[in-house]
Amino acid sequence: MKLVRLMIAAVMLVTCAAAQQMNSVVQPSPEFEKLKTLAGDWEGTAMESGKAIKALTSFKVVSDGSAVINRLDPDSPNEMITMFHPDGKDLMATHYCSAHNQPRLRAVASNDPKAILFEFKDATNLASPKDGHMDHLKILMIDPDHHIQEWTYVENGKQETGRFEFHRKK
Repeated sequence: MKLVRLMIAAVMLVTCAAAQQMNSVVQPSPEFEKLKTLAGDWEGTAMESGKAIKALTSFKVVSDGSAVINRLDPDSPNEMITMFHPDGKDLMATHYCSAHNQPRLRAVASNDPKAILFEFKDATNLASPKDGHMDHLKILMIDPDHHIQEWTYVENGKQETGRFEFHRKK
């Protein structure tokens, strides 16, 4: 019986050690921690054809704090999802777009401490790099209750940036 307990304890130690090694791959990210502070519901405006239109978004920390989900225009036919998560030393954003592709963006250094910048890395369901896809994202954290999202879409080499200004719903 003592041998069985000793074997169980050994297996548990090996399992815990393996789990700690897996966690050690993810390095702390100040930008990811900033994204977590956006958790909640937001409303604001976006510019479309020169007119301000109502915009909604929400953020939620999920998967034991290992990911943040952003729902832009939630519960609408045009809803888009972006999942943010660390990948080793990188911070990644996978955008599930209404263009039916999934660009992956990687955070890059910014001179503005309030901004988190993402640049295109690669994508799934993108037949050609000339096909329309999200190419850049800038999230500007104004204060705890205000942020701006600037999404840059590229198609055939032409860029168009949409700007969303949000305030936290009270």
